[in-house]
Amino acid sequence: MEPKASDWIDFWDANTFAVITDNTKPAMKWTASELKKRGKKVYLVDLSDKPGPDSLKSVSELPTGLDRAIIGITKSEPGDLIPVLKERGAKKVWIHWKTETEKALGACRDEELEYLAGRCPMLYLGSGLSIHGVHRAIAKMTGNY
Repeated sequence: MEPKASDWIDFWDANTFAVITDNTKPAMKWTASELKKRGKKVYLVDLSDKPGPDSLKSVSELPTGLDRAIIGITKSEPGDLIPVLKERGAKKVWIHWKTETEKALGACRDEELEYLAGRCPMLYLGSGLSIHGVHRAIAKMTGNY
């Protein structure tokens, strides 16, 4: 089923998030930062060659009780993460624009896990006059928000 406009906005109403990056999508670190500013509990999983000191190194290190997961990786297959995210309690997954693969979408369907795919999280989390604000304005004018 095609997501409604409210699905994209309501995704951020949860309390506990896993943000999964391999440092190929800068918006992922901005997403984690913005969620923390909003008082959300955020687990950053850094799958890059040089993970940050405050990050987890694998999705298997995530605690149970997640509400949401945001995936933005290009160096490995995002679909491989879906079963573990479901096991950790994720109820919905956001798959970053240009990282959504058929395997990832299929894994979400197989696991009966709700997902949103094909948009940048900062389109919804960014604020004020910034590249994200310009992106949001264009998305709204073109009906892609």
